Amino acid sequence: MAPDSFNNVPIAYVPITNDEAAKGRVIEVTLYDILKGDPSQHQYKMYFQIDKVEGDKATTIFKRYEYAKEFLRSLIRRGSSKIEYVLDMKTKDGYIFRIKVLGLTHRPLNTSRQRAFRSIAKEVMEKTIPQMSIDQFVQATCFGKINSDIMGAAKRVIKMRHVGLEKVKLVRTAEAEITLLQA
Repeated sequence: MAPDSFNNVPIAYVPITNDEAAKGRVIEVTLYDILKGDPSQHQYKMYFQIDKVEGDKATTIFKRYEYAKEFLRSLIRRGSSKIEYVLDMKTKDGYIFRIKVLGLTHRPLNTSRQRAFRSIAKEVMEKTIPQMSIDQFVQATCFGKINSDIMGAAKRVIKMRHVGLEKVKLVRTAEAEITLLQA
């Protein structure tokens, strides 16, 4: 079953012989597999990790989100700039994520404009993500809310062709953070 942020919909059927051995197993699905809506959602891969097994149902936690490799290749064009920025952010309830922002332009950018884009992306994420719970953050990531916020802020300074979160990875859960602080 998917986490609460996706309304606990079933995402996969996995054969399990031992409940304890199943914990920690990672399941890969596309956003289309979960929502069954727009076919363009095949380009977003989601990874969920089995957290608990109760009877014949296993609950999962959000592990990773990323662009499919084919989709990423289709975005790259000759004669434009690809700007990447990686940042670790902590949600309101203590989950730490490593976020990789991707910005693509129509024409090559000089270094100062690239630096300006990175600072805009950092500012927008530092303003919004710490106020979000894990479920709000996962939904904002998957449905492009953070992308559009960064695009709106960067559009005033730089003409962008595409802004998106290329990869979002769970670095540490809230429970692991608490045990780390107590040690």
